[in-house]
Amino acid sequence: MADPYAIVEVRNPNGRDAVFSVKMTFKDGRGLVVMGAGDQVSVPAKGRTTYRVSAIGSGHVEEIAHCEVDPIAVADW
Repeated sequence: MADPYAIVEVRNPNGRDAVFSVKMTFKDGRGLVVMGAGDQVSVPAKGRTTYRVSAIGSGHVEEIAHCEVDPIAVADW
């Protein structure tokens, strides 16, 4: 509870390095959104990057039951 977070893996199937916009939502036990988070993540060509997303700042950390990641990250190149 002192440092809540989620870890996501972003894969880049492209032949060149890219920056992807990653979006996720933290939800309570009823499926209601407690907070949203997002960031840009740099991923090497044909590679993958693990990214840690902090859940601090929502003011309702104790209500978070799970998180959902958008399954497709948009390349910002």
